[in-house]
Amino acid sequence: MEKMIADQAAVSDLLDTLARQIVQKHADTAQYCLVGIKTRGAHIARRLQQRIEKISGALPQLAELDISFYRDDLTLVAQDPLLKSTSLGVDITGKTVILADDVLYSGRTVLCALNALAAFGRAGKTEFLTLVDRGHHCLPICADFVGMDVQTAADDIIHVHLKEKDGDDCIMHNIGGQRNR
Repeated sequence: MEKMIADQAAVSDLLDTLARQIVQKHADTAQYCLVGIKTRGAHIARRLQQRIEKISGALPQLAELDISFYRDDLTLVAQDPLLKSTSLGVDITGKTVILADDVLYSGRTVLCALNALAAFGRAGKTEFLTLVDRGHHCLPICADFVGMDVQTAADDIIHVHLKEKDGDDCIMHNIGGQRNR
């Protein structure tokens, strides 16, 4: 059974709240950068960047991170995975990096992102932001910024829809794991 747990307005409110939390914690946008994990995390980071500029009047740096090469389940993702090179385009040395993604589940994606990020320099600090934390972490990873916590069973699916990728904004909870959409 699939049910919507956040509609377009709720997703917008979550992003607004996350942007305010970032500004409260990090007043100087020159001291941090937003790094979105491709694909949906990159869209989330871009939206946060725009919201932070509206709140603070300053635009934090933004980058996208492709973690494909760093996944330990690469052969399970696709028969012939397409590996793309990634250039952050920002110097992370000494800065606080705020990694952004859509859903925190096992923590394995975050681990891959940390490994990938290390190839681009040594951040002063790395924080993690997720739109949805659904629990069931297999690694000692937690988010510094969480849009919403959702209690799930291990076989449930949380899918974040974003206009840029999916044509609409919403968060769906599929109880039992069959994705209908």
